[in-house]
Amino acid sequence: MVHALTPEFCDAASVYLLERWLLEENAYADADPPQIEARRLALRVGAQALEDWERLLPVDQVIVFPRETPYARALAEGRTQMLDSVDPHTTERLSASGPQDAGIQSLLRSASFLVVPLRLRDVPVGFIACTRGQDRPGFAPGDAVAVERLAARACVALDNARRYQRERRTALALRASLLPGTDRAFKGCRIAPGYLPSGNGNLIGGDWFDALERPDGRVGLIVGDAMGHGPEAAVAMIQLSTAVRALAQLDLGPVDLMRRLDALAATIPGASFATCMYAEWDPGLRTCTLVGAGHPPPLLRPPCGPCAPVALAGAGLPLGLGTGGYEATVLHITEPALLVLYSDGLVESRQCDIEQGIGLLAQSLDTAAAHAPDGSDDPWLPSLCRELLDSPAAANTADDRTLLLAELTPD
Repeated sequence: MVHALTPEFCDAASVYLLERWLLEENAYADADPPQIEARRLALRVGAQALEDWERLLPVDQVIVFPRETPYARALAEGRTQMLDSVDPHTTERLSASGPQDAGIQSLLRSASFLVVPLRLRDVPVGFIACTRGQDRPGFAPGDAVAVERLAARACVALDNARRYQRERRTALALRASLLPGTDRAFKGCRIAPGYLPSGNGNLIGGDWFDALERPDGRVGLIVGDAMGHGPEAAVAMIQLSTAVRALAQLDLGPVDLMRRLDALAATIPGASFATCMYAEWDPGLRTCTLVGAGHPPPLLRPPCGPCAPVALAGAGLPLGLGTGGYEATVLHITEPALLVLYSDGLVESRQCDIEQGIGLLAQSLDTAAAHAPDGSDDPWLPSLCRELLDSPAAANTADDRTLLLAELTPD
C-alpha cells in the first residue's frame, strides 16, 4: 500500500492499525475516546527503502494518539482529515525521535497532510497517513477520494490476513498441545518424534504420535493416522489421541487396549478407518509387544543391522469397524535396538508404492546408522529423525509425515 502511494502520489505514507483490533478485542464503543493506541505496520518516505527509517520510525511500534490529533478524529468521526501542516502532537513526537535528522526535518515542513480512516463494516480498524512537501500541490478532495478507495480495498485484505493468522495460530496451538515434546525420558527407552504436515498448506492433520507411561515401568508408543486432512481429520485425531491416553492409565494389555480403542472409534465422527500401530516396551522382561490396526509394520534395527520390517502376527483392521480382531506380536529384545513407527505418508507417494517406500526407509536408516556416533548423550537420534522425515520415499508425498524413533535398552 505504501509503495503504491509513495513517491508518485505523496512524499511519505504510513499505515497504522488499532492495537485492539490486532489483538481481536472489540473496537471502542465510545465515539469520542480519550486516546487510541495504534501500531505502525508500514512506512515509506520518498523512494528510500524502509530500513533507512527503521531507527527513527520503527515498524511495529505502538503509538498512543490523544483525542485532539487528526488520527483520533478520523477514527471517531469516520471522515478523512486534511490539514495544511503536520499536527502539533506529531511534530513533537518526530522532533524527539530525530531532532538533528534531515529527513525528520523535511517531514516536519510538510505543506499538506492527509489522514484516511480504515473502516471494516463500519468499525474503525486503523488509518493511512500521507504527507506532501512544499514543492508539491496540497491534497485536494479528489486525492482524498482516491485514497479512501484504496483504503476500502486494503481493509478487506487486512481482514482476510487477520483471519488467516488466527486460524494458523489456532492450528499451531493445537499441534503444540497434542504432539508430545522430544524431552520425555523413560527407563530403558529414548524417543525422538517428528511430524511434517502435508504440502497443501495444512498445519495439522490426522496423524498423531505419543509416548505413554504404563504400569510396572512399561512404555507405550503409538503412531496413528485418521483419514483426511485439515480440521475434520484433526478433530478425529484429537479424540483418538485423548482416548489412548485415558486407556493407557488402565492396566490393560496391548490387545485389550486396541480393542477398546476400536470400540470408541466407532462412536467418534470421522474416526472410522483410522489406522495405528501400538508398541509396548517392557525393559525388565525384555519384550516389545506390537499390535496393529491396518497400519504399516514397524521397522526394527538390531545393533549391527540390517533394518527390516517386523513380521506381524496379524495386520489388524482399521479402527472403528468394531471387529476387535487384533493379535499381538511379541519381540524378545536382549540387546539395544532401534524401533521405528511411522505413518504411510512417509513411505507412500505417487512415484513409490508402500512396499518400495518401506524398503527405502529401511535403507536410509541403515545408511544413517553407519555414521552414528558413540555415546548415548549425543543428539544423534533427533538428527536421524529429521533426516528420515526427508527420505526419498516421502519426497513427493501429499500426506502428513509422522515418525517415532525409540531406542530400546533392556535391563
